[in-house]
Amino acid sequence: MSRAAIPGLPSRYPIGGQLPALYADDDFAQRFTAGLDTVLAPVFSTLDNLPAYLDPRVTPVDFLVWLASWVGAADDPQWPVERRREAVARAVELHRWRGTRRGLAEALRLALGVHADVTGDGGAVWSRTAGSGLPPEPSAEALVRVWPAGGTPVDVDRVHEIVRAMCPVHTAFRVEVLSGPPAEEGS
Repeated sequence: MSRAAIPGLPSRYPIGGQLPALYADDDFAQRFTAGLDTVLAPVFSTLDNLPAYLDPRVTPVDFLVWLASWVGAADDPQWPVERRREAVARAVELHRWRGTRRGLAEALRLALGVHADVTGDGGAVWSRTAGSGLPPEPSAEALVRVWPAGGTPVDVDRVHEIVRAMCPVHTAFRVEVLSGPPAEEGS
């Protein structure tokens, strides 16, 4: 979409009306400035609506790519527009949760429209009590279980790509694709 020339768009700030009185009745000056008004009207319109251009929920679709680049959001033109808008709107929050179970599950939901359950902590060990012994050695592998949401098929290659991008580099992971939510363990 081009915002350079919009036929018939009136200028909210016509230059001819702002000229000194000497040029108010000058036909050439009025025609000349009317030509400038035609060129500047889309610029003024864009500036007047700048907050809308910077809000991913209402920005024109072609601006989503630009906004996504500003906030480091994933933007795939093949996604539905509403999913693209949500990914840009929630990018800062997702960056805050990057490397966590919650962040990974949310990134998978936004990017692929699937549900995810992440277990395991990738080999991190800590203790809440200073000077105490270390807890038992954890599994060094995170398990990522995904299942379709609303009939959307699961693209396993894209799941691996997103998990690889969102997990800390030292973390090994395994992906399981399920037909539905995992059964509660111990029940």
